[in-house]
Amino acid sequence: MHDLAALDGALYAAVAATDTPALDAGLRRLSRAANHSKINLSIAAALTLVPGRCRAAGLAGAASVGLASFTANLLGKSLVRRPRPDRESAQVRVDRHVPMPTSASFPSGHTASAFALATAVGTILPAAAAPLGVLACAVGYSRVHTGVHYPGDVIAGALLGSTCATAVLALGRKLTDR
Repeated sequence: MHDLAALDGALYAAVAATDTPALDAGLRRLSRAANHSKINLSIAAALTLVPGRCRAAGLAGAASVGLASFTANLLGKSLVRRPRPDRESAQVRVDRHVPMPTSASFPSGHTASAFALATAVGTILPAAAAPLGVLACAVGYSRVHTGVHYPGDVIAGALLGSTCATAVLALGRKLTDR
């Protein structure tokens, strides 16, 4: 476990040390836009306005985001209670900063929600899988780039979000098979 924590810290420090001025403002905006699952729920809501598979994808996406948010923010963070990274000691550039959340760091709720949406919608609408997967990865990376999460928090959030979507889709199939 100690080796994983050391690797996580080293990856965090490497991201902080990498000079990327062309990305900083955009990733900061993306990170903020993902607060409270605004991006994910907006996409899900837009999909529900289109009949057929799009509506089903939107509903499954919204349910998956809800389950992932609940699981990450209310269960995961309260059980693990990992402290947030120390941006100042890692020397994360101030122009990358977003407000530091007061909740625990593990897992990343932003990432869990983004991967829940990408998995649920991408399963029902395969053409949406790649763009939503890229968006989910970008949201996850933005959380490390802005200094509010370790990479391990983001990886855990991605796995959690995908798992929640898989559970929602399985439950949906069971209910429709009746």
